[in-house]
Formats: sequence, structure tokens, C-alpha cells
Amino acid sequence: MPADDNRPPRSTRQRRQHLAQAKGVEIGNDVCLGAGVTVLAGVKIGDNVVVEAGAVVAQDLPANGVFAGIPAREIADLANDCG
Repeated sequence: MPADDNRPPRSTRQRRQHLAQAKGVEIGNDVCLGAGVTVLAGVKIGDNVVVEAGAVVAQDLPANGVFAGIPAREIADLANDCG
């Protein structure tokens, strides 16, 4: 049985067969990640985003927002004042 998206395989046989694959993280332009932020595999963070300290980003974050919490949720909108 394949591993879940965010966990390594539990079986020694699966680990030895290299069934686990790393997923990349995409971070947009003008993004600020606070101290201790955790970003899980496969997540995309849009442009002009602030992620508050200690947040856990478990799903994609759209552009132009402030996010906080576990899991990270939008707490405010950000104006894109750079163009």
C-alpha cells in the first residue's frame, strides 16, 4: 500500500523500494514566512502573502493575504501596492 502524501512509508520493504517521493513546495514573490512556520509537501503559496509565526501551511494559499494558525487560515487581505 502506498504511503499517504505527507508521511513516509511505514513498511521497511516500501522504504527500501523507494516508493516515497518528495513533493516540491512553490513559494511566490513577495512572501514573508514568520519564525517557526511549517510548510507541508506539495503546497503552493501565492504572491504577496504573509504567513504568521508558528503557522502550519497544509494546503495552497491564494495570493494577497495574511495567514495564521494550525492549519493556516486567512485572517486578512493584503493590497498589492507594487503593481
